[in-house]
Amino acid sequence: MSATDARPQAGQATVPAGGWPGAPAFRFGAATAAYQVEGAAREGGRGESIWDRFAHTPGKVANGDTGDVACDHYHRLEADLDLMAALRVESYRFSIAWPRVLPTGAGRPNQEGLDFYRRLAEGLRERGIEPVATLYHWDLPQALQDRGGWAERDTMERFAEYAALMGREMGGLVTQFITHNEPWCTAFLGHALGTKAPGIRDWATAVRVSHHLLVSHGLATEALRTVLPPGGEVGIALNLFPVVPAADDEAHRAAAARRDGWVNRWLLDPVFRGAYPQDMVELYEREVGPFDAVRDGDLALASTPIDFLGVNYYNPMRVQPSAAGPLHVEDAAPALPTTGMGWEIDPDGLHRVLLRVHDEYAALPVLITENGAAFDDGPVTDGAVDDPDRRAYLAGHLEALGRALTDGVDVRRYYVWSLLDNFEWEEGYEKRFGIVHVDFATQVRTPKSSALFYRDYIERARRI
Repeated sequence: MSATDARPQAGQATVPAGGWPGAPAFRFGAATAAYQVEGAAREGGRGESIWDRFAHTPGKVANGDTGDVACDHYHRLEADLDLMAALRVESYRFSIAWPRVLPTGAGRPNQEGLDFYRRLAEGLRERGIEPVATLYHWDLPQALQDRGGWAERDTMERFAEYAALMGREMGGLVTQFITHNEPWCTAFLGHALGTKAPGIRDWATAVRVSHHLLVSHGLATEALRTVLPPGGEVGIALNLFPVVPAADDEAHRAAAARRDGWVNRWLLDPVFRGAYPQDMVELYEREVGPFDAVRDGDLALASTPIDFLGVNYYNPMRVQPSAAGPLHVEDAAPALPTTGMGWEIDPDGLHRVLLRVHDEYAALPVLITENGAAFDDGPVTDGAVDDPDRRAYLAGHLEALGRALTDGVDVRRYYVWSLLDNFEWEEGYEKRFGIVHVDFATQVRTPKSSALFYRDYIERARRI
């Protein structure tokens, strides 16, 4: 079955008859990440990041692609801001490149980098668009990686210093800061599986890194709160998944519990409960080695109260038991239509994730910080790109989000991933998530039909 076969009917793409739940506090937005869009990798005083080093290492990224130029957003800032305004985007979630403002990760700030992000936030404000800043979207300064990176506790302190710097510099323009984006990916894809920077393949290191990331989140949250003006808010963005056993038997259910522990509970439990799930601690100690990274006070820091939770949702995970690997679980064959990434399309999974967070962890405000899909879009034809699968994906997930709001989940923002086709990490430029097509040879932007759908959806939501 293709994604098109499962496309929602036109009625499912309409704004709820009674108006958008949560209005007027609710805002519709779009999101990007610095290394994926900015380019100007060696300009403006920017230092090297782990993704610069990783992408320039042969065999790490498809086709040898790098983020050296990406979408050239650094040089095309004003035009991209105008594009957002034309698409009626109400909030823009961007990330700050740590090495652009602190080239070696610490020490004297780079004024050109700070000025760029101030221009970005000011330009958004001038156009009536809310800026929301993510401090860490995977681009650790290489200088810190050379000293051990996230495997070393010193990096946590450097992150807190960086957070305080950005709070002082941007606090008058940005009221919502996200400390980390998807620390699970940083820890396990970057340090256990090695598919993302820095490309390490060591499970013991990955587990230690996951802990340091969570503690650094708490340190950064405290640091921001000492410098932000009244009304400033701090949260973290976690990528969450409904985990589905491929068969209804004890072995599959146990495999699903292990996967859930790895991708969901290992982050949610310390953030909201101040403790790691005991079943996963025992599994790691049995399969990986002693979990000895925790020091006195660490878990209190990791569970520092947050003002909101960012939820990145793309797909469920369908799993089955496996003899391989520390977790003894693997992905099963998809049972639903898939995106261009091979990820199952299940809008109801967003509804389930939101209710789980609300019911099991905390009834705090939620931002859908990422939601979107890569598809094999057609070419630009007569100045347009038709992407019906992405339109259907967005329509289905907006409908599921509306149901979650009706069911009492306090969702405040929805950010489509992504505003632009961009550098898709190890996939290079082959996978396109944008609602706006980018011709990477010319940097011409062409809004896809999904962008026009989203623009019209926002306009209808505001009229009702």
